[in-house]
Amino acid sequence: MGKRATILDVAKKAGVSKSTVSLVLQNSSLVKQQTRDQVMAAMEALGYVYNRSAAGLRGAASGLIGLIINDLRNPFFTEFAASAQMSFARQGYSTVIANTDEDPEIQAQVIDSMIEHGVSAFVVSPTYGGEDRPFDRIERAGIPTMQVLRQVDDRTNLFPFASHDYAAGGRLAGEHLIAQGCRKIAFVGGIEDRPITLERMSGYNAAMAAGGLAPRAFYGRPSRAFGREIALRLAKDHKDIEAAICFSDLVALGMLSGFAEAGIRTGRDFRIVGFDDIEECSIAFPRLSSVRCDSAAFGRNAAEAMLAWITHGERPPDRKRYDVELITRQSSLWTETET
Repeated sequence: MGKRATILDVAKKAGVSKSTVSLVLQNSSLVKQQTRDQVMAAMEALGYVYNRSAAGLRGAASGLIGLIINDLRNPFFTEFAASAQMSFARQGYSTVIANTDEDPEIQAQVIDSMIEHGVSAFVVSPTYGGEDRPFDRIERAGIPTMQVLRQVDDRTNLFPFASHDYAAGGRLAGEHLIAQGCRKIAFVGGIEDRPITLERMSGYNAAMAAGGLAPRAFYGRPSRAFGREIALRLAKDHKDIEAAICFSDLVALGMLSGFAEAGIRTGRDFRIVGFDDIEECSIAFPRLSSVRCDSAAFGRNAAEAMLAWITHGERPPDRKRYDVELITRQSSLWTETET
């Protein structure tokens, strides 16, 4: 007996995606007749048989949420995902979590796969880039979807967006360092010209402009390794710079390490403020000042907003920003006393 044809075999023969085949099997009106005919012809040629009972068990469309995260290695995103998953679980929903690792091709693959498996909704912290628009396939499938933390699709009337007030956070951090007497303050980390980088920098730029100070940026992948590299570079080639606001806590923690290696006392010789306030900020040495974006609360809020949408038809607002606060610790203060 030969191998039984699969949905992948049908998609390949018809020259379409798996999600398109799934839509045809669901008799969706979103598929053009010509495409439907191609898929049906491929099924007939391959002898494909659609097992609706098995598909119903596999999909569990009434209780499966797709949660797609751009970087689960970052503790901030991990805490957000865990909080959202637990909130869904308390209401009887299962969650399929995927890490795209900032790869648009992987993002496209997991979206297709989750559509095929019949998710009820998507909560997506998207990656940037890619030739196609990642939300187009979701629109065709008609699945309720929220963009969180990053916005890559401007159609918030279709894909509501929720995040933190990052601009306010950058401004608070800049004003704090200026109040501490710093005048040469750099912004460190983040990929140049990406919306999330520009957003976090905008508040910093505003604070610098209000103080009559010149901004300075060092762009790069927001990682500990980059933070360490920049700290060593500043210690060697940019000794005039007195302080830094970092794109993320990972960058800031890397800078702590680099300055320790260079013999520079963070909080005394150089001041640092991170962004996100992950748990490690409060236990690092010196303890790291950071803009707190409460990831656990945000995860709960995002899950509750989605549940209200899919269970009661209460659609989230097109855009929602949550407040942030600055937590000052040793890394930006002269003394050992925290405020």
